Amino acid sequence: MTQHPTETPQFYLTAPAPCRTFPRAERKVFTHLVGDRASALNDILTQGGFRRSQNIAYRPACDGCRSCISVRVIVDAFQPTGSMERVIRRNRDIAGSETSASPSSDQYSLFRSYLDARHAEGGMADMTVLDYAMMVGDSHVDTLVVEYRFRGPDTGMKVPSCG
Repeated sequence: MTQHPTETPQFYLTAPAPCRTFPRAERKVFTHLVGDRASALNDILTQGGFRRSQNIAYRPACDGCRSCISVRVIVDAFQPTGSMERVIRRNRDIAGSETSASPSSDQYSLFRSYLDARHAEGGMADMTVLDYAMMVGDSHVDTLVVEYRFRGPDTGMKVPSCG
């Protein structure tokens, strides 16, 4: 058996499976993000259209199809559209704050509600609180969580005036 250094990423191709978007089979190429260079590898792969789920980086690799693309936004050049501005105004009572990747029961409760409503038949439907904790807190990639909360008298956050 061939031995490969653990710091060298190994890429794998999934077997064909039904595509959730188009009436055809989909495949993904993926690798594990582990070791001291996981964050750097994730950064490079992200620029190449890969996405991350826990410690796996993946991207679509479907035969004859390039419909699924990852969108990258140049933050300094971003200009919201009129409809985006309306959404921002409509949600001015919501504030986001960065936190460390430390799972909480509030997060899991919200995540569980999301899974039940949107992915009841999906592969993550059976995730337990321990699975969630590992997904959020056990990563070789630099990770943070952004929590969104309503502003108001009971939160101590003032609602900004419309402008």
